[in-house]
Amino acid sequence: MKKDFTPQEELLFLALGGSGEIGMNVNLYGCRGRWLMVDLGMTFSGGEYPGVDLVFADLEFIEERADKLDGIVLTHAHEDHIGAVPYFAADLGVPLYATPFTADLVRRKLEEAGLAGEVELNVIEEDHGKLSVGPFTITYLPLAHSIAEGNALLIETPFGRVFHTGDWKLDEDPIIGEPTTEEELVAIGDEGVLALVCDSTNVFNPAASGSEGAVHKGLLEEVQRHAGKRVLVTTFASNVARLQTLGDVARETGRQVCVAGRSLERIIEVAQDNGYLQDFPEPVDFDTAMGLPRGELLILATGGQGEPRAALSRISEDNHPLELRAGDVVLFSSRQIPGNELAIGAVQNRLAARGIQMVTDRQSEIHVSGHPGRPELEALYGWLRPEILIPVHGEMRHMQEQARLGLASGIPDAVIQQNGDLVRIAPGEPGKLAEVRAGRLVLDGDIIVPADGEAIAMRRRIAREGVLVVILDAQLPPRLEGIGLPLDEDYDAFIAEARADIVKAIGKLKGAARSDVDEVREVARIAARRAANRWSGKRPQVRVIGPEA
Repeated sequence: MKKDFTPQEELLFLALGGSGEIGMNVNLYGCRGRWLMVDLGMTFSGGEYPGVDLVFADLEFIEERADKLDGIVLTHAHEDHIGAVPYFAADLGVPLYATPFTADLVRRKLEEAGLAGEVELNVIEEDHGKLSVGPFTITYLPLAHSIAEGNALLIETPFGRVFHTGDWKLDEDPIIGEPTTEEELVAIGDEGVLALVCDSTNVFNPAASGSEGAVHKGLLEEVQRHAGKRVLVTTFASNVARLQTLGDVARETGRQVCVAGRSLERIIEVAQDNGYLQDFPEPVDFDTAMGLPRGELLILATGGQGEPRAALSRISEDNHPLELRAGDVVLFSSRQIPGNELAIGAVQNRLAARGIQMVTDRQSEIHVSGHPGRPELEALYGWLRPEILIPVHGEMRHMQEQARLGLASGIPDAVIQQNGDLVRIAPGEPGKLAEVRAGRLVLDGDIIVPADGEAIAMRRRIAREGVLVVILDAQLPPRLEGIGLPLDEDYDAFIAEARADIVKAIGKLKGAARSDVDEVREVARIAARRAANRWSGKRPQVRVIGPEA
């Protein structure tokens, strides 16, 4: 590796996102002067960045080397793997590769962003499709996951083969798709696997994830149990297998389906365009749904994570064309994503207050995870028998635990890395070589800015401490306006005292300082902030306007 991090006669790995966190996956492989990107995802801020919804990996490292990047290979269509494509793919200027379902969703994203003609999008066969990108030969290997066309990648290089799992699980009855078999995986292991780059999400789960087929049984029993009641099921929109299951359950229980949520409508459309959900019931519109007997309707709705604008949240507020009343039932056929507990709880409390019954996966087998538990990880280790394990797709505790599990299962070596760690996989002993920049960017309004920039930092300070505006002109006393200070009853008295403090502070200036605009503004700022702190215990952001120079 040269000092500018150009890969030489070696195989390098670098995560810019998704290692040390769950979400925002961006992985790079380097070999013989060239780079390959696997996935280009995003995450949601969850309130960490005020006023911001979308968070991206900082791609500065590869943007500076875009002339050495040969392509972006996408494993599947979850937002944490493709969500950043419309924001960065055109600037990177390299081809995208994806299987049909993923490619269709990506194409629609690019069209919405006005980029359809600016990004080359190549569709790869969904079952063992193969492509060559620079020094890399990549084979798509379907694995079960909670979306159609989840894939691992077998990446062949001059220095050995890498099995990059993407997001995966083992499922004997996956409903949608035909995953690569145990025999095929054993055969890959027989031919030799240098490194396994593996999903760590559920490493602490002692049991296997469970089968989608078992969820059919659980959902069917729950819907049957609530005969005569209106039933709403909320699930992840992207889980095409779950949508197939729900369509089957509706048919088996004599219910018509109504779909609430644009993301659900879009996934159903894309799935059907790509050969899935071909026998999914024709949904009825909202008016028709509300005219049906209560026991003859099954509502599929977005919002299981508590999203405030999603269908379930609006239904819980009785602010949606679809209505639930006391005695009706909501089935949460999804897991609770960490960080969403308060939002989900708020929706559930509103439903409970209206007498609406709720059932979650803790009470009934109506959801299974799309990620592998420990038995599944151990099985894959045994089939592939890699020389090196590189855990990804997890917080540090998940990746450390998977490394321990892999070593205990007989894998000779494991490399713990996190975003920004440049790892040499081969030749020689694998390990970390260097650290490169791997920050975060946020979409703030219509602008992508650093997550640690002044705008976000200032917004946090304002949210925490409030704002105080001081207007100085030729005539004293000044005018003040406080925003977000906890002084409702004492506000007028505080303003009067703060004005007096500012006049007093300016009056103490001597000589040239009295006519120095910057000096006048600074003493006014300090006096106002001290007054606010004295009255409220807050240290607000103070902005002084005037006097004119």
